Amino acid sequence: MDLTSLEQIKRLKYRYLRCVDLKRWDELSDVLTTDATACYGTSAYGEPLSFTGRDAILGFLRDKLGPAIITTHFASQPEIDIDGDTATGTWCFEDTVIATEYRTVITGAAFYEDRYRRCSDGAWRIEHTGYERTYEAMLSLDDLPSFRLTTPLTDK
Repeated sequence: MDLTSLEQIKRLKYRYLRCVDLKRWDELSDVLTTDATACYGTSAYGEPLSFTGRDAILGFLRDKLGPAIITTHFASQPEIDIDGDTATGTWCFEDTVIATEYRTVITGAAFYEDRYRRCSDGAWRIEHTGYERTYEAMLSLDDLPSFRLTTPLTDK
């Protein structure tokens, strides 16, 4: 087992999630291959969302996860298989989305199915990422009269 590559791939996935949550789109760009694909299986949009190319993925994330959307993603239990300069990974993950403009909270869980490629500069990048939900739940902030954000990301 190539333990160095294994750790690099874990860090790559963690970086992907951190960049999404902190809206660091330029840094996220370096995590994906230029020809990356993504398929996000979420009920919130009514059907799975599929994108081809890093620019399309980043465009969607920038557009849909703007300042009024607060997210947190947590991935664990990686099952990563490495074959030379390619790898696959399955990750259990949970997320919370607070859509302040719509006064809605979405929580859910899923399993990411990723493919990775070691690029010519030696860095691992995500070639494909996607998930299908095991569950997704939505609730209105109006149903939670005591809920208040004390440190919203939107103040940054």
